[in-house]
Amino acid sequence: MYRNDTVLPFFGILFGVALWYMAYLDGLHIARLAGHQPEELSVGQLGLITFGIVFFLWGAIGYISAWLEGGELRPGREAAEGGAAPMVVVFVLALLLVGLSGLFVSAILYGLTEGPVKSSFLGQLSAAILLVMTLLLVVYKKFFVDDEVLVEDEHSEVPW
Repeated sequence: MYRNDTVLPFFGILFGVALWYMAYLDGLHIARLAGHQPEELSVGQLGLITFGIVFFLWGAIGYISAWLEGGELRPGREAAEGGAAPMVVVFVLALLLVGLSGLFVSAILYGLTEGPVKSSFLGQLSAAILLVMTLLLVVYKKFFVDDEVLVEDEHSEVPW
């Protein structure tokens, strides 16, 4: 039917890593020309890192999509696998999410009463919370939600 290849995501990740390496080499070149390592990133390095992150995320999303949906979509309904191992993973991730959320709240309360908390710490903690939530959703989708592929006629009334 339709292939869900991992060729394009592979090249997206490869291109992202290559752009990050180019940004690193650019920093080494700037340090050699200046005679010392500058503390800030150049505009070229920021651009390379940004596009590297974009391509890396695009490749990661492609790999996750291929893992969740399979290599080839086939019409019909497929029951979820379930099992004890995914339940344990969901339980551990939920406990980790509760722990990180409690740490975030305590950091906010500490910042309100004792003094400022580094914003980078709060940002990294928020990112960790969102990452754990994403992992929970991915595990839930893969192991506990039934998959269904519907096939429509080429000349159906659906506008696409």
